[in-house]
Parts: sequence; C-alpha cells; structure tokens
Amino acid sequence: MGDYRILVLPGDGIGPEVTAEGVRALQTVGARFGHTFELSEDLVGGAAIDAHGTALRQETIDAARLADAVLWGAVGGPQWDDPRGSVRPEQAILGIRAALGLWANLRPVRVDAALVGNSTLRPEVLAGVDIVVIRELTSGVYFGKPQERRTIEGRREAVDTMYYNETEVARVAHLGFQLARGRRGRLASVDKANVLDTSRLWREVVMEIRPQYPDVTYENVLVDAMAMHLIRRPAAFDVVITENLFGDILTDEASMLAGSLGMLPSASLRAGAGEATGLGLYEPIHGSAPDIAGQGIANPIGMLRCVALLLRHSLGLEAEAAAVEAAVGATIESGLRTADIAASGERPVSTREMADAVLGRISG
Repeated sequence: MGDYRILVLPGDGIGPEVTAEGVRALQTVGARFGHTFELSEDLVGGAAIDAHGTALRQETIDAARLADAVLWGAVGGPQWDDPRGSVRPEQAILGIRAALGLWANLRPVRVDAALVGNSTLRPEVLAGVDIVVIRELTSGVYFGKPQERRTIEGRREAVDTMYYNETEVARVAHLGFQLARGRRGRLASVDKANVLDTSRLWREVVMEIRPQYPDVTYENVLVDAMAMHLIRRPAAFDVVITENLFGDILTDEASMLAGSLGMLPSASLRAGAGEATGLGLYEPIHGSAPDIAGQGIANPIGMLRCVALLLRHSLGLEAEAAAVEAAVGATIESGLRTADIAASGERPVSTREMADAVLGRISG
C-alpha cells in the first residue's frame, strides 16, 4: 500500500472530460489495491489565461514539483487562438516541461487487434505494429532563441531557432538504445541530416554512442522517408528516437495506425531507462478537440492508458498498471466504441460509458 500525491491539470476543451475519467481510474485502482491518491487540481492553458492572465502560474509549477506525478488534459481553443497574442495556452505545456526538466517523451503506438478492421490501412500492414517513439522534449525549435516576430523596414518577419547540443542528443540516444535492448532490439534514429546542421549533429552523436550497444540493430532514417514508412511498413519499427518537432508530427501520424488520436497516451520523463523516473507528466496526445468539447463523446482511452503509464513509471506500480491496460484491452475486445473509432453501423458509446466499462473491469 502507498500514499501518492497527484497534481491534476485538466486544461481546456475535452481536457476536463477525459481527465475526470483518469481521476476515477486512479480512485478505482486505489480501492482495489489499497493505495491512497491525494489529488489536487489547478488551472492551465486557456482556463488559466482567463482566470489569471497567464497560461502557467509559478504556483502551479511549485505544486507539480511537490507531486509524485502530473496528470494533464489538453490546452488550447479558438477563443485564445490569436496568432498575434503574446499569451497563448500552449505556453503552459512547453513551460511545465522545461521547468520540470522533462526531456524524454515516450509515445507508445500499438494497434489493438479488434480495431484493425476500422483502419484505412490494409490489415496486413498493421499486423504486429508495436512502436515506442522517444521524442526529445525540452530543446529544438520549440525552445531555441531567438524566437520572435519583428518588423524590419515596415515588413513583418518571424524567426524560430532550432538548437541542440550534444548532451541533449546523447541522453535521448542512450534511452533509446536501452529501451530497444528490452524490446525487440531495433532502433531507428530520425533526422533531416541532408539539410539541417542540427540533424547532422544529432546523427553524429548517435553514431558515436552506437558502439556501446552492439546488440541493438540501428538505422538512420530521414524524417520525410519516415513519414512514408509509417504508413507503408510500420511493423518494421521498434524504438524510434527523434527531435522535438519531428516527434510531434510523426506521432500524430502514427496515431492513425491505432485508429484515432484518442487512443494514445504519452509519458514525459526526466530519467533514463533503468533509473527511478520519479516525477513525470502524463497526457493523451489528442489535444483539446474544441469541436467536440462538452458533448460527452471524447475517447477516454488515451487518458486511461496515461494512468497506466503514470502508475508504472512514476509510482513503480507494475501490477496496477497492467490491470488498467488489461481492462482497456478487454473493453476494446468487447466491442465498445466511442465515435472516433466506431465503424459504419456501430453504435458509439459516450465518454462515461467507455470509462465505466474499463473501470468495472479494474474493480473486478
């Protein structure tokens, strides 16, 4: 038994709806396994802008540092989407990643066998897909300086700086090789080394580290080729490492292998494989989806899988994580579908109905 502090940051759009199901999942796990989860909540993103004038308060960062883990919903929406605005909801997620030093974003991509028929890809292409993408999370073009809009001689212009140093690349490479060792022994490093100096540095550093892991099969893949391979032969990949921007785009593409953005979780960590990861931030990759917010139709599976990652990585509760994942898998096998994964003619269930089915299986 254990007592754990979890900071819940629902955010905007469907964030509060799916986060509520994540909280219920934690409570269900606590009741079954005898744990106490001390839950606190705060505003981030657009909700925080409306209430406090900023997307992320220092008080929120301080609360996160005192927590064992952070459960994150989503941020953003059209009411805050002014490209000229100096305060934007997305500053919250970028800010908390940087403040907590969460440099490794793990995004597992698996295809549930029961959903293969719902995909636009042929079943034989999806057979055996089980990928973990490690996205570098606290550097690259999202954080490089200068990053600004300016007017020069009456003409508007903007600049974003893509920056990496060898330490940032090396820690991602080590994590990728170590994770591949415990899986199927294959690592792909994705870059744009034919054009970008940052990518040439990335490739150089990874190649220097490669001899330390002779048991791992390694390949370099250009990002544009990887975008094609994910659709053409996704089962060929095991662990994929890449920089911040490329990882953001490629994992959204990869979510379509699983049937929907709503299916996939992510874990943002600050320790490598074999270490006690400690504090981490867990968020589904689907974003705020303002077009369906408040309708009770969002898919909670990504969030429930986030709870499993939280239990495993930050709290070290493997049996509890496995129980959540098994319950999700059994629910999908039973035929329940939210609107985003329902095939033609299937009756979609609500957010709450899908979560109830999963939680019922966790409870036993």
